[in-house]
Amino acid sequence: MVVAAWSGSTLNLVSSEQVASQAGKRRTFAIISHPDAGKTTLTEKFLLYSGHIAEAGSVKARSGRRSATSDWMELEQQRGISITSTALQFDYRDCVLNLLDTPGHRDFSEDTYRVLAATDAAVMVIDGSKGIEAQTLKLFEVCRQREVPILTFVNKCDRPGRPPLELIDEIENMLQLLPTPMSWPVGVPGDLKGIVDRSSQLFIKYDRTAHGAKEAEEQSLTLDDVDPSVNGWEEASEELELLEALGTEVDLKGFLAGEVTPVFFGSALTNFGVRLLLDAVVDLAPSPAPRYDINNTPRPVGAPFSAFAFKVQANTDKAHRDRIAYVRVCSGHFQRGMNVTHSRTDRPFATKYAHTMFGSERSTVEEAWPGDVVALVNASDVRVGDTLYSEEPVEFPQIPSFAPELFRRIRVTDTNRFKQFRRGLVQLDEEGVIQVLRDEEMGDVEPVLAAVGLMQFEVATHRLENEFGAPVELTNAPYSVARRTDPESVDELRRLPGATVLARSDGALLALFENEFYLQRIKNEKEHLTLERVLAEQEWLGDGTS
Repeated sequence: MVVAAWSGSTLNLVSSEQVASQAGKRRTFAIISHPDAGKTTLTEKFLLYSGHIAEAGSVKARSGRRSATSDWMELEQQRGISITSTALQFDYRDCVLNLLDTPGHRDFSEDTYRVLAATDAAVMVIDGSKGIEAQTLKLFEVCRQREVPILTFVNKCDRPGRPPLELIDEIENMLQLLPTPMSWPVGVPGDLKGIVDRSSQLFIKYDRTAHGAKEAEEQSLTLDDVDPSVNGWEEASEELELLEALGTEVDLKGFLAGEVTPVFFGSALTNFGVRLLLDAVVDLAPSPAPRYDINNTPRPVGAPFSAFAFKVQANTDKAHRDRIAYVRVCSGHFQRGMNVTHSRTDRPFATKYAHTMFGSERSTVEEAWPGDVVALVNASDVRVGDTLYSEEPVEFPQIPSFAPELFRRIRVTDTNRFKQFRRGLVQLDEEGVIQVLRDEEMGDVEPVLAAVGLMQFEVATHRLENEFGAPVELTNAPYSVARRTDPESVDELRRLPGATVLARSDGALLALFENEFYLQRIKNEKEHLTLERVLAEQEWLGDGTS
């Protein structure tokens, strides 16, 4: 099969075999964890060990050190946490890696879930002193539901923590995953000496570097050559003997099915074990596979170009007030300048301004292949979940919005900045930072912000004031639960005390109520009204009710 792609006025022909070959070199993966487990630090060290940065930044930059590449937003650098997902593309060995760094905080979990819809694998980071924490468990369930293969990295082994064997048991018992330890730590609490690579049967001894900013010096020894007086060696040797029953080879079929997880130990901060994990991403993570459309029909990677948008971001370049739609290429050969069809509007879409992203940095991309993430600049009509395609029509499943749990009214405090306020609200809504609910008569005079977590309000107000120049004020809105309704129910609902109906930007009508008890009473007394559940987090995971 030959796939046609336009570049400017030139038609370039590539075979489906060429597409499949390029797709085979791609690894598109996310890093997930509970907050403070070391996810962003690990991302930075992947960039260091791949040779794409000369010195690793820190999550909280001090003493002249730069910030982490993936934490480019001002608020992220101030708070030392990831607030928004970030796309990073880099080469390693003979592969192209598309790494998606995700927010760990629950308040931004919806952003993380959207990103996971665009990945083929995930690296799950666990704090070696705390084990599997609440947000890690939730994100793991998302991966399980989406059948995303998982590599596990037990981090912070340079600090006092829980015994490695205990952590292995916890992974198996809590996650119902069969762990295959691929590396094993050697040392005593607070003094990590090195890592045993179980595949090669080598002990890799590391020397620390200042702040972990440079690659750690490595010395590889056969297990017979290790000095038995090395702190922790005797205990590690005994544990390795116990692990022999598990074998040293990953059950690849079980891994791809989400039943087995290769486990690596190390320290992202000191660079111990980072290279082994990065090699495993290349060796074990799957390359792009056919994506299923809304009719549950797979679209082969060698089919004509198709992609879907999983993220929208404004103001990565403050000077130009840009708007970027991040799309994951699912099939075919993308070429900058090719004309594609926007499935939601059925209109042609020009791809003249296409970039590959590296945190907040960007460079023009001339072509891309399945698995790649392309940033389309000033794609004003493209929203999260939209499909783009050429030649053969296709539409991929939408990425749902979660049911909001918290509500605040918002108004601009300087009426001269109302235009900026309105533009900022539209942009933050399209990004998914916050849901904006409007009264059809009031418009943007005093809309309601709806969120899953309190920090979303903080991010929204900070960005409105600092990126859009619109000072704002939030006040409590007396609602705690939302239900989807229809135009026929609106008038009667609005006459009820303690209830209102507002419109979401996608056209959905949401009825808001003071509490669940009042909602239940209304449903019992007025069964003719339409009051449907909005998708909740547990329903995304596949165990909710309608």
